Amino acid sequence: MKVLLIGSGGREHALAWKLAQSPLMTEFYAAPGNPGIAEHATLVALDIDDHDAVVAFCRQKSINFIVVGPEAPLVSGIADRLRAAGFAVFGPSAAAAQLEGSKGFTKDICARYNIPTGAYQRFNNAPKAKAYIREQGAPIVVKADGLAAGKGVTVAMTLDEALAAVDDCFEGAFGQAGAEVVVEAYLDGEEASFFCLCDGKNALPLATAQDHKRVGEGDTGPNTGGMGAYSPAPVMTADMTERTMKEIIEPTIRGMADSGHPFSGVFFAGLMMTAKGPELIEYNVRFGDPECQVLMMRLKSDLLPLLLACADGTLDQVAAEWTDDPALTVVMASKGYPGSYEKNTPILALPAAGEGEKVFHAGTSLKDGALVATGGRVLNVTATGHTVGEAKDRAYALLDGVKWENGFCRRDIGWRAVEREKA
Repeated sequence: MKVLLIGSGGREHALAWKLAQSPLMTEFYAAPGNPGIAEHATLVALDIDDHDAVVAFCRQKSINFIVVGPEAPLVSGIADRLRAAGFAVFGPSAAAAQLEGSKGFTKDICARYNIPTGAYQRFNNAPKAKAYIREQGAPIVVKADGLAAGKGVTVAMTLDEALAAVDDCFEGAFGQAGAEVVVEAYLDGEEASFFCLCDGKNALPLATAQDHKRVGEGDTGPNTGGMGAYSPAPVMTADMTERTMKEIIEPTIRGMADSGHPFSGVFFAGLMMTAKGPELIEYNVRFGDPECQVLMMRLKSDLLPLLLACADGTLDQVAAEWTDDPALTVVMASKGYPGSYEKNTPILALPAAGEGEKVFHAGTSLKDGALVATGGRVLNVTATGHTVGEAKDRAYALLDGVKWENGFCRRDIGWRAVEREKA
């Protein structure tokens, strides 16, 4: 098979690493890719926002299958354009990608199909949003409706914080994403990430993970795109997984089909395990980043047939096999992230990864032949172990071999699971 992977982050490096292991693969391209992905695929300097150029490349190379990594191209309709041109694609249509592209859309689906989630209201102006917040009180959650690269959500513990978040949205801090806001009830509990493949009708649950959203140790400071993750998430017991499928995933599949937007791709359900059980915080329509990195480390099955089954409606005919060993990844980010940070800082050395270890590139480039950091989140240092504690120790030992002065990380990734193991 000739495969094209679209994207350039840590999630795409993890997908590329896993896809490249498939015996079905004959030619593998990535657009635009990154220096890490270049170890596994031929990089193509395509503008992925130019859907016609992507179609032209796929025709020129007789590509059989396209895997779309990030959310923005999906929301802008790249999967529709490729399917219309006759190609098999992993990833939802633009209409189905609204589950991530509009938080209000998802909340409305939840309301229509009785999917457990926090109570909410949608607003297109600041005064009404603020009046509602004052009425409800804090803690409360304020979300920019559209795509904001993981930064448009404020979990406000005070009224002032919530009101300031509304101003940020309507004053353009998140561009068009903040033209509408969703204000929702604060859910108390432990978060988990749940992944499930879907072909429009059938669902295949994948593994669970737990992300660490806040920038500081002890889960302090502003939200980021994720500072580290581990899999599996102990909070997602067999019972909770079954309830998530029945109460959240299956009604969503039915709801999307009923709405005329059948969903094909991966559901990434951000969940809160509350006293009532699993409740939906949000949907993403692509693999999580950095959760994808730990999922790919644990997946024993060939990834390519699983993704193909989503595209051709045969998901009921495949199965995914996982290793029991946990995996943990630590994000190395540029100093200043999630605020402003210096770009093109030199990464002088990366450590040699052993068995069950991998350094995924998330925001790197080559400049005059030298590796530099170009993103906020730059490297995902990943390891497996017999326990989360062992995976954590191995990941940090590997990370200590990275020579990059402008990098920082949290040192407590996996702390909840490690504490459980000690108990």
